[in-house]
Amino acid sequence: MNRRNFIRTTSLASGALFIPSFLKAFELKTGAVAGNRTLVVIQLSGGNDGLNTIVPFENDLYYSKRKSLALPKNEIIRLNDQLGMNPVMQALKEMYDQGWMSVLNNVGYPNPDRSHFRSMDIWQSASEANEYLSTGWIGRYLDSSCSGCEKPYNAIEVDDTLSLAMKGNTKKGIAVRDIDKLFNTTREPFFKGVANASKPEMLDEHNLGYLYKTMIETYSSAEYIDSTSKTFQVKAEYPDSAFAKQLRMISRFIQSGLSTKVYYVSLTGFDTHVGQKGTQNRLLKEYAEGISAFLKDLKSGGKLDDTLVMTFSEFGRRVEQNASDGTDHGTANNLFLYGGRLNKKGIYNEGPDLSDLDEGDLKYKIDFRSVYATIMNKWLQVDDTSILNQHFAQMDII
Repeated sequence: MNRRNFIRTTSLASGALFIPSFLKAFELKTGAVAGNRTLVVIQLSGGNDGLNTIVPFENDLYYSKRKSLALPKNEIIRLNDQLGMNPVMQALKEMYDQGWMSVLNNVGYPNPDRSHFRSMDIWQSASEANEYLSTGWIGRYLDSSCSGCEKPYNAIEVDDTLSLAMKGNTKKGIAVRDIDKLFNTTREPFFKGVANASKPEMLDEHNLGYLYKTMIETYSSAEYIDSTSKTFQVKAEYPDSAFAKQLRMISRFIQSGLSTKVYYVSLTGFDTHVGQKGTQNRLLKEYAEGISAFLKDLKSGGKLDDTLVMTFSEFGRRVEQNASDGTDHGTANNLFLYGGRLNKKGIYNEGPDLSDLDEGDLKYKIDFRSVYATIMNKWLQVDDTSILNQHFAQMDII
């Protein structure tokens, strides 16, 4: 196995890696980048039902196909004369009114796959439906010639393991759920024995050498993230949920001046085949309240204009409800963008056409890779074509 295959198939750059203190001599010296633009990617895992998130409340087909799941028209938070938010997302209405939110409808890809794992791989790798890639779109961004992308902490996933999206050919991000725990663990003396076994000639391009390099980088990243993030304490109030705590940590990282380009976080539980209303409403409320607190925090700290937040799910749900008061795996879905520099605020495009379906599923109108291409080109300022391996139309979102 060569080094490229090794980096693709391992998770050594995650927060679970324990590094001994003898590697302190290899610490990476760096400083924060002023005015650093940041991308925050939020993944709603399980396939969020977009039709009960952004609701086509004036469409009779919505109510006829969802006898018990359809949300009452008089409860919808109206965004225009056709579409509105699920009422549990009230916390986002202020963000919408402030011009900090954009709703993209009918986002998907050709020949959609209804498997959670395969569709998530497609979204994370930005591949074609019949193409299998072992690298992710953010990982390939790190591989690219982007300025200052050589360190693992340039992309941080708030989790214990690293997603495919964060893995490149030669570089990858780092997974950190608890920076204090990671830092303390990297200072444990357990691995001192590694020092006696290591030799300079082992730090080559082979797997063992790459292992030591990854260990060194992880040790140094933990030191850098810990010391830099301690310079700022979040004072804003956040909801008492695991998702909000993850966003609070990202806010701390951003406002402390951490030189991180991309953050990645997930909210799980959206596979609502049975009894959907209660589960989805709970999750959407948690999501909306967490995002609202996060955006307000960034605004008060002067960081909202330099932060772009994107929320996606691997697919939507079928238009017609099933016999278990839930919905089954579908295709196209809505996608949200948040930030202080949105070019197209509010509803970006027309809502779903429920009278023109593909075997009961929504037809996609926007290829998700056009969204990625626009973000990379206009926000992260890199060559999107080389990262996505083909050209996708640019959008006027940002």
